[in-house]
Amino acid sequence: MLIAGWGVLFGVLLCGLLLVVACLLGLRRMTRALARDAEARLPPRGAFIETPGGRLHYVEAGSGPPLVLIHGLGGQLQHFTYAVIEALRDDYRVIAFDRPGSGYSDTTDNERARLPCQARAVHEAWRALGVERPLLVGHSMGGTLALTLALEFPDDVAGLALLAPLIERVDDVPPPMRLLAIRSPRRRRWMADTLAVPLTSWTSRRTLAQVFAPEPVPGDYAVRGGGILALRPQAFHAASTDLAMLEHELPRQVRRYAALKVPLGIMFGTHDRILDPACHTRPMQRRYPDMLLHLEPGAGHMLPITRPEATVAFIRRMAERSHLATTA
Repeated sequence: MLIAGWGVLFGVLLCGLLLVVACLLGLRRMTRALARDAEARLPPRGAFIETPGGRLHYVEAGSGPPLVLIHGLGGQLQHFTYAVIEALRDDYRVIAFDRPGSGYSDTTDNERARLPCQARAVHEAWRALGVERPLLVGHSMGGTLALTLALEFPDDVAGLALLAPLIERVDDVPPPMRLLAIRSPRRRRWMADTLAVPLTSWTSRRTLAQVFAPEPVPGDYAVRGGGILALRPQAFHAASTDLAMLEHELPRQVRRYAALKVPLGIMFGTHDRILDPACHTRPMQRRYPDMLLHLEPGAGHMLPITRPEATVAFIRRMAERSHLATTA
């Protein structure tokens, strides 16, 4: 009787284990299928350049004084090709990079995701392209990396035009990014290969609405804005790794801001629901009372996409302050 009971229990456990394995295999297949579809619909649109930190994907347009554009957490360079680059190319040489690990740039690990390592890769890339002293335009976490570049390579940066930048340490992860908050590298990889992409696919409409709020998500964002590239395991892994890295790197960087020596400008939407404008502008205003601050009325976090005209006007103002002459 006891043996029979153990046999039934073993059978139930075995069936449960097989069900879990089947579910995981199904999630992996779904992940690969979603990733293949995303890459087929939106293949690389730029060129590649080798750096000590890995191969970076970039797009380049126009001629004139150089602008280097750096996207934010979970994004890719199409946040700038959506509208901003086209509006600047007549007067500037504009280069937008996929940050290390993001878009079609090479994947990273915990070490190569560190702010100084990402900065070295981007710096090496623009130097290899023959760029000298660009104005750096950084959106969200791209603003964090632009600040790193100005601190690490002050003589090679003409100025900073920061769009809704992550500047100060924040204690709470914004709701749309909480799925990314995984400290364990091993668990992060497991999530990327199994649950993350299907979950992203199922919740993308709600998540994007939170990221863009209070403004609507453009109907063409999935392709024109590169949104479908988030449906790949490497995109989740890179964003989650970046988020974990910032927890340790950002406090160290904040202590260095007093050493900044380049012209600085910050643009925020007054209704940004991802980063609090006051939190990330007031400390910088105290450090740099002459910095350019533009608060865009009614705008949310995704300024390069939802407010391209105001964004371009802000970048042009910072180019003038940084003594970049245009061809106009």
